[in-house]
Amino acid sequence: MNHPLPLHHTLASPSALARVRYWVGVDGGGTGTRVKLADATGRVLGQGEAGPSALGQGVAQAWRHIQAALAQAAAQAGLGELALETCALGAGLSGANVLADAQAFIDTQPGFAAVLLENDGYTTVLGAHGGAPGLVVAAGTGTVGEVLRADGSRAIASGWGWVCGDEGSGAWLGLRAMAHAQQAQDGRVPVSELARRVWAVAGQDREAILAWCAGAGQHGYASLAPLVLDVADAGDAAALALRAQAVAALEQLAHSLDPQAELPLALAGSIAKRLLAYFSGNIRARCVESQGDSADGALLLVGSALNDKTGTR
Repeated sequence: MNHPLPLHHTLASPSALARVRYWVGVDGGGTGTRVKLADATGRVLGQGEAGPSALGQGVAQAWRHIQAALAQAAAQAGLGELALETCALGAGLSGANVLADAQAFIDTQPGFAAVLLENDGYTTVLGAHGGAPGLVVAAGTGTVGEVLRADGSRAIASGWGWVCGDEGSGAWLGLRAMAHAQQAQDGRVPVSELARRVWAVAGQDREAILAWCAGAGQHGYASLAPLVLDVADAGDAAALALRAQAVAALEQLAHSLDPQAELPLALAGSIAKRLLAYFSGNIRARCVESQGDSADGALLLVGSALNDKTGTR
């Protein structure tokens, strides 16, 4: 399935594109960057990793870490330093939906024959379903869903951030577990095993809990999610209620993107995968194993663009 060029891209002339020898697929987020280096048939030759390349953390940093991960991938493939004009790069980056940052990323590209930029949710969909129509619900630290429909249209839902969104995510579960533990501390609700487990992490008294919350941030709250699910597995009523709410939120997300319940669904992220057994029968029946990841989806962007522009592959 060919896909339209991303809104943000730069391409050399068709004759220059025809001389591209390597494809580069980038998956970049707020904690790290993964690069897959492939030959001009899409066969992966090497992989590399580096620091974050989410555009919200800075465009210069994104390019620095992408090139560091690419150098690692090239070394793994037994190649020397790559001439960038022989490479076409596809990137799925967190923050690519912020237009100013996306354009700055394209404008400062260091000399690749092509750069194709999408948000990492879309490249995750492409990778998961091999470029075919499908849906991805990702729930780990945060939550987001994205769909590619049979008519080529796309949609995204959730992903609004942990402060007031990302329902069903690890941070969302952790926030609610902490709220329950605070209420139990006050005597507003009965003390549960969930409350005890949260206190074991955050502290046993009001001052300690307030201090923990002040410094927790998204990742701190998300770190509480596994204990919520562990305690739910053991039958704790408060944890079971939170687990049920998370399942309902993720099912609602899937339904909003595919109301006809027709498309294959791939799950991404530790929370979504752990909750699979508790989804409704229809959701479970449509779940498929991902064919690839976001970096694979970025490679598909490159292949589609080069096929369209050169007609040689």
